[in-house]
Amino acid sequence: MPQEVRFLSLEQALLTTLVVKVAVAATMATMLVRFGQFRRILLTEKRAWRERLTFAVALGIPVSLGVISRLLLNYDAADLSLAGSFLAGLIAGPYAGAIVGCLAGLPALAAGEWIAINLMVGCGFAGGGLRELSPKEAIWHVTPLLVTALHRQTWKLFGRFRIDWQITLLAAPICLELLRQVLGLRFGDQRLFYLAPATGWLVVLVVLTSVLSVAVPIKIWNTARIEHRLQEQEKLLMAARVEALASQINPHFLFNTLASISSLIRSQPDTARLLIGKLSGLLRRLLRSQEQFVTLQEELASIDEYLDIETVRFGPTLLIDKQIAPETLSQMVPSMLLQPLVENSIKHGLSRKVGGGRITISSARVGGQTVIEVSDDGLGMVTDGANLGARGGIGLRNVDERLRVIYGANHYLKLRSAPGEGTCARIEIPELSLPKVATV
Repeated sequence: MPQEVRFLSLEQALLTTLVVKVAVAATMATMLVRFGQFRRILLTEKRAWRERLTFAVALGIPVSLGVISRLLLNYDAADLSLAGSFLAGLIAGPYAGAIVGCLAGLPALAAGEWIAINLMVGCGFAGGGLRELSPKEAIWHVTPLLVTALHRQTWKLFGRFRIDWQITLLAAPICLELLRQVLGLRFGDQRLFYLAPATGWLVVLVVLTSVLSVAVPIKIWNTARIEHRLQEQEKLLMAARVEALASQINPHFLFNTLASISSLIRSQPDTARLLIGKLSGLLRRLLRSQEQFVTLQEELASIDEYLDIETVRFGPTLLIDKQIAPETLSQMVPSMLLQPLVENSIKHGLSRKVGGGRITISSARVGGQTVIEVSDDGLGMVTDGANLGARGGIGLRNVDERLRVIYGANHYLKLRSAPGEGTCARIEIPELSLPKVATV
């Protein structure tokens, strides 16, 4: 025997429609917030008329398509005309709400539902009016969870005789849905679409669905706003940390250089005078450039000025060897990144070595990374090769932390050293170069 086909009862069909309706509202809100321009509109409360028009069109088109789906496919769950019109007015103002109401009401008007366009435009103006009256942040505090505590909040509202804007904003779609039910009963479903419940508890669910169709998109959009603000705060915090770390470099470098000059004032006054002149030139350059990032070529130029000072101290015994790959010269690096590494090679590797020594600065592109190494053939230092910890000086710890803050935990200063053989400081930076300007 063929299996008996069972259809949903009217109550079951209505419940299914209500659940799907909330899901459609959540899906629409999620899809819209993925567009950058729509998301930027949500971030500001004072919007230009073009932004409001963009918001209204972006929201009105899917709402209108939902009405068309209902008319052509008999898919009642897609109709979000009331919630969409009210939501547009609440977020972007009365005129935006009216535009969405028109976009949602025109297909219904073409199908003979002439009451729909008047009601939807009215819903848009109702949402816009509440926006003008209520505090703007109160709108974003509307949450679906408040619906479960609506009866307790309402009692408190009457108990203290003070406006609770969250309750007021949720009460508005309740009143609008009840108005649609009354108009639908008065003029019939040929003149106005509405979900006609057969029992009192279904009326409550229909009204609750309209409230959720407003509260759920607000919750989704507010979550996106909060995530964006957190990202902006993280960027500002990172920029502040980088700036604070960079500000430690110059005083540390200045202190060490002045200490070197002071040791020469009595024994070699002419040399000390020459060092002061070169130091003032380097400081003028550093004061003129306040940028946090420079090209590797500019960084090497500042290193040359620093080495001019050290060469005066050490004389011809200090040899500098550069092995720079031409394609890495345009690589962007944090400003004053290499100076502490060169200073460390001189201070801990070569200053204690009899007969001077050699410092080699090299760069190369390896696997999408720019690898920069500063090595010397000095006496070496004790290090575990991966983590500087308390063994590195201020300059080395500063370089290590700047790399971790800017590029992440996988980018840090690596030291390789052996007593009597020298030290090599290695940095790996993600490939990032200045765009090349076409020449005519």
